[in-house]
Amino acid sequence: MRALLTAGGHGTRLRPITHTRNKHLIPIANKPMLVYGLEAIAGTDIEDVGIVVGDTEEEIRATVGDGSAWGLRVEYLRQEAPLGLAHVLMTGRDFVGGEPFLMYLGDNMLRDGLPEFVHAFEEHRPDAQILLAKVPDPSRYGVVVMEGGRVVHLAEKPVAFVSDLALAGFYLFTEPVFDGAASLRPSGRGEFEITEAIQYLVDHGYSVRAERIMGWWKDTGRVEDLLEANRFVLDEQEHDVQGDVDAASHLVGEVRVDRGAVVRESVIRGPAAIAAGCRIERSVIDPYTSVYLNTTITGSELGNSIVMDDSRIEDVMRIRDSLIGRNVHLRRGDAAPSAVQLMVGDNCAITLP
Repeated sequence: MRALLTAGGHGTRLRPITHTRNKHLIPIANKPMLVYGLEAIAGTDIEDVGIVVGDTEEEIRATVGDGSAWGLRVEYLRQEAPLGLAHVLMTGRDFVGGEPFLMYLGDNMLRDGLPEFVHAFEEHRPDAQILLAKVPDPSRYGVVVMEGGRVVHLAEKPVAFVSDLALAGFYLFTEPVFDGAASLRPSGRGEFEITEAIQYLVDHGYSVRAERIMGWWKDTGRVEDLLEANRFVLDEQEHDVQGDVDAASHLVGEVRVDRGAVVRESVIRGPAAIAAGCRIERSVIDPYTSVYLNTTITGSELGNSIVMDDSRIEDVMRIRDSLIGRNVHLRRGDAAPSAVQLMVGDNCAITLP
């Protein structure tokens, strides 16, 4: 069995961050999102992975390399344009080479259960197997209508309610899905829809098996989803302090401070993560905050936020529920508000206000 891992697309809902960075490389709990996908695939004993890339191919290559760090063999498959997930399928057809395969959307995160999902596919041998999750807002997702445990209908982002069972971004397919994908025309969104390719299988009598997600899953298409994924992962970390923390600082709860980080006269309330090369001084880091590589925070307070690499935050009273890009400089002005919520793209310098 092989795997297709998606790492293309423009990530328009995450702009301005995605003007300068591939969304799959945004750090979640101080690890690029795509790495969680590689780790999950490696846990299924699949070894050959085709990463479907677009204009940011070199950025992905620089992070993943040949995949050997995860015990994988990686090939890069260039998608001509982000034309939908069924188009991703066709991009990977030669790589798959007729074998059954896992399709893993690189901007989705799954707590656990992927090995069991693959095992069930190998045991039951359907033509396709999909993973479902109950969601409060089905209009954001491709959804599946079930009757007596049988998949009968799929719809992409339906305006009217048809089901609250969403397609999570993990699929197992065999060769017939390519016939379905090849038969499609672009949808009203201008994309070749994965829901329509799976509907083709249903309509032509192929077996499509569905399983339900028991743990947590996130499609990280929006800022609030990224922050929630960050919270989910941080909730599972343990206290691990390898950096330089002085006696005047207080670390409470499940705090991770990596080797090479420096903490001075600060309070960090976990779960929180501070990456190597960071300096936290005279600051308060509240729960569910991750601070990525080589970032400096002085005289500031942050909570429930992701701060990316090589940034600097100075004398900002309270930052909450924020996503801050790399190489960002934030500082307090003379009349700055007492609390701010921000989404800041890379390479910005901002004085508040």
